[in-house]
Amino acid sequence: MSLSPAIRIARTAAQRSTSLLHAIQYTHPPNCPCHSNPNHHHAPAVFGEARRRLAMPVDYSRQKDYAFEMAASSIRFGPGSTKEVGMDMTNMGARRVCVVTDSNVAKLNAMKQTIEGLETEGIEYTIYDKCRVEPKDSSIKDAIAFAKPYQPDAFIAVGGGSVIDTAKLMNLYTCYPDADFLDFVNAPLGKGLPISKKLLPLVAIPTTAGTGSETTGTAIFDLVEKRAKTGIAHRNLKPTLGICDPLNTRTMPGAVHASSGLDVLCHSLESWTAIPYYERTPRPTNPINRPAYQGANPISDIFSLQALKSTVKYLPRAAKDPEDHEAQSEMLLAATLAGVGFGNAGVHLCHGMSYPISGQNPGYKHSGYQIETPIIPHGVSVAVTSPAVFRFTGASNPDRHLAAAECFGVDISNVKKESAGEVLGEALADFLVKLGDQPRGLKPLGFTKDHIDGLVEGTLPQRRVLMLAPNLSEEVNQEREQLRGLFEEALEY
Repeated sequence: MSLSPAIRIARTAAQRSTSLLHAIQYTHPPNCPCHSNPNHHHAPAVFGEARRRLAMPVDYSRQKDYAFEMAASSIRFGPGSTKEVGMDMTNMGARRVCVVTDSNVAKLNAMKQTIEGLETEGIEYTIYDKCRVEPKDSSIKDAIAFAKPYQPDAFIAVGGGSVIDTAKLMNLYTCYPDADFLDFVNAPLGKGLPISKKLLPLVAIPTTAGTGSETTGTAIFDLVEKRAKTGIAHRNLKPTLGICDPLNTRTMPGAVHASSGLDVLCHSLESWTAIPYYERTPRPTNPINRPAYQGANPISDIFSLQALKSTVKYLPRAAKDPEDHEAQSEMLLAATLAGVGFGNAGVHLCHGMSYPISGQNPGYKHSGYQIETPIIPHGVSVAVTSPAVFRFTGASNPDRHLAAAECFGVDISNVKKESAGEVLGEALADFLVKLGDQPRGLKPLGFTKDHIDGLVEGTLPQRRVLMLAPNLSEEVNQEREQLRGLFEEALEY
């Protein structure tokens, strides 16, 4: 009986992990097989070669990395678990807590449960409830200015990814009170300095099922002056604990369920198809400089593929039926699984291209979001380019793209490998159309061909994710043309 690509890859991942343990026993490395091959290029090899590569001795003359690290927050999952957060603060030794939320979530049961838990334990607290959906550098700075003089000994974030990301940065700059704001911001927009010390305890209580921010060391915001989204990424930024309570996502409107779920979809697909960790350059001179986003690896693969399967199965149900609590719970779990996957493997083109899409919004306001200002929800901005992106990346690793297409229910038994990208792109487009109420390309968001140059220039600085993109050129002019082609193709589907 033949095995599906997903099973073959999962089995290969397990074999690669075993091979890696054997690889460290070698002491006399041979010539590097990549640099000794004049036909080698830096596009990722088919993952079927991974076992052979990892079984080889380490070549210490290489500039590519040879290791990956796994880091994720501790996770507690279960309905009603929010009420335990006061006891968690006591267990962590916290007596003065800054609770971070937004004006809408402040009225919900998740906040009520949090405050009751703190008061039961006799813990002093203050509430910052001015977090902005899709935060800007100005809103982040306002939150930091609130936290610094209060001098908390712990933070609790109650809300979606925007709230959790804001709390991460409040924590960071409270612990580094003299730092310039751009010191830790991802290069080249900021200095990209590593976070060299442990931060205060942070408990994240997500009220949406999408970002996976409760598991990761990443915080994203708009840098308005540069008209681009950027962020800060480091393992020390991740929450101490994520409390994933399915009861807290029941208040999400259908539109928020859909857009949040699309973020999970792209997290899982991008981390599953990112270049492998051993193709990433440069190798860090010190492990503290090894990035959080490292490339696909045998452990992240397990989380990413399961998150993809769950999202395809449960997102349509969660978006269409507000009473389908099973689907909502499964999507919260999928978001957390995807967070562990992409938080260590990284994302690539969909996210890199999404940042200028959100930052250069011509005026689009997504239905179902209870805010007055124009907004392209993050999940929408990443998914809108996905059919074009995965057509483009398909040739880098046909087996992976076919395994992903199979998760959408595609019969891949007779599909040629050279068609892998096209097949996955079509499966994605079909899924998005059937999900309903989703813009079918950039045109419905208000973008035209005249906007493409600005979108390309807004994507180019996103080096931390673009470096993980399969098939993307390392030569900037060619990379610019590839991105232009992707944006043109993404105008409509």
